[in-house]
Amino acid sequence: MIGIFDSGVGGMTVARAIEQLYPDLPYIYFGDLAHSPYGSKSREMLIEYSCRNTDFLLAHGAKIIVIACNSASSTASHCLTKNYPLPIVDVITPAVNKAARLSRNGRIGLIGTRATVNSGVYASRLQDIRPDCEIHSQACPLLVPLVEEGWLDRRETKMIVRKYLRPLRDKQIDTLILGCTHYPLLSKIIIPRIGKRVHIIDSSVEAALHLKSLLDADSSLYALLRAPAVENRYFVSDLSSPVQSLAASIFGRPVHLEKVDV
Repeated sequence: MIGIFDSGVGGMTVARAIEQLYPDLPYIYFGDLAHSPYGSKSREMLIEYSCRNTDFLLAHGAKIIVIACNSASSTASHCLTKNYPLPIVDVITPAVNKAARLSRNGRIGLIGTRATVNSGVYASRLQDIRPDCEIHSQACPLLVPLVEEGWLDRRETKMIVRKYLRPLRDKQIDTLILGCTHYPLLSKIIIPRIGKRVHIIDSSVEAALHLKSLLDADSSLYALLRAPAVENRYFVSDLSSPVQSLAASIFGRPVHLEKVDV
């Protein structure tokens, strides 16, 4: 079974992408809505939350952990990899690799939470792969709360997105990394405001494809994750009406969210 965690519902975009690639592999999802957004939390708190989330998923049978959160990936992935004897997949590495391959002019933009941007992990890894590239980062602290509220097509959201993207447009980037798994839900707003010629890197899709490459290369891991007749489960640490409807829109079907204390 695959274990997936995020600060809220954004990580469900990762779960959905994995489900489309491997409909026969069951997974358990945990959205830590009680502590969302993660982007404003300290490094110490993000590590603590990530360890709690991982322990919860392992207790429910997870054999591999997918950190479906850029803030947690940027601060806690090394700690989880060091302290847990099982595969850990983050959303940063595959997105960085894709951006480095796609960019033509070497000017790459990143939008993410404050925690992700301040960590500098995207810039560091991109420089390692492509020393010639320029990384232009923009923290977007208001976007996760707007997504969690279901404000995906509100005028206010469009205005805020335009304001956040203006500095990146001025830098003439040709590639934009959506450095938060909530942001794909705003892609219809983001794409026309950054420009249709800009490559959009969806970290949710890239994480799912990275997991696929691991499973394609390791048949024993694939066999370990299979659990016939086991249904996917979706846990959250808090529950509200917007979250319930947003989850249904992500998966295109009703999703039963189970509230738990973690």
